[in-house]
Amino acid sequence: MATHEEVSAVFEEGQLYSAVTTDSDGSVQVHLSDNHPGLHDAAYRARRAEIAGVALAHRPGEPVPTVDYTEDEHAIWRTVWAELTPKHEQYAHSEFLAGKAALGLPTDHVPQLVEVTERLHPLTGWTYTCAPGLVPLRDFYGDLGRRTFHSTQYLRHGSRPLYTPEPDIIHEVVGHGNQLASPRFAAITEAAGQASLRLETDDAVKFVADVFWFSMEFGVMAEAGELKAYGAGILSSYGEMDEFRSMEIRPLDLHDMGTLNYDITSYQPILFRAESVEHLEDVVGDFFATVDDDLAARLRAQRVGV
Repeated sequence: MATHEEVSAVFEEGQLYSAVTTDSDGSVQVHLSDNHPGLHDAAYRARRAEIAGVALAHRPGEPVPTVDYTEDEHAIWRTVWAELTPKHEQYAHSEFLAGKAALGLPTDHVPQLVEVTERLHPLTGWTYTCAPGLVPLRDFYGDLGRRTFHSTQYLRHGSRPLYTPEPDIIHEVVGHGNQLASPRFAAITEAAGQASLRLETDDAVKFVADVFWFSMEFGVMAEAGELKAYGAGILSSYGEMDEFRSMEIRPLDLHDMGTLNYDITSYQPILFRAESVEHLEDVVGDFFATVDDDLAARLRAQRVGV
């Protein structure tokens, strides 16, 4: 397994997303990984470049651009939505399900990000903006502190609609959008973003990001004697919802959550369980609300029995 330093480098260099570059003639290139289902599909690569270019041309303060989605892309959205819905009913925590019901995302078409904002903002004050792929860590978390979520606009490859090696709009909206429709989950996410705005060291910001990874991305929670998921990464993954209950489940532990080695390209073998939403707020929410550089450094250096 990769070391924490190697994982940090991967995270910071954006390998969770396909790299996006602009050539000297202004053309946009999206560099898919070797295992990406769309790697050898020239039409898909061109479509990804087109959508990335829309986001690259956007400037803060301008209206969020729309994407003219194709019928094939709408079909992918419908397929994934139909498959995820019964999984959510079985595996999602009730707080997530309440947010999902309140948000009322469309099931028959890919929503524009402006449409997501129109539905989400009245509920929790959050807005969506576009991203071509990677957003620098401080920029991403800083905007979370301003209740703004950076979302990709592309969809996964049609050959494998229930799989994506990177966060697409389905992950960003079905996972995070429904989560952010819960005032309680939205407040925890905002607190993580506000923490990044007051932290000075990159190590401290990375510690916060890793705690976020094991809570708002891949968190699980006890409910009525069962283990449920509330993390956006689990609840936007058809396969991971079938597997998470068989993983090693640990109690919330900020040191472990902020320092544990993990592989961003695989199902998470270790997950951290909150006993309730209140427990999550008391441990993770309060940490985000109070963490400073010294606390992050102390937690990183902490060892059992010391």
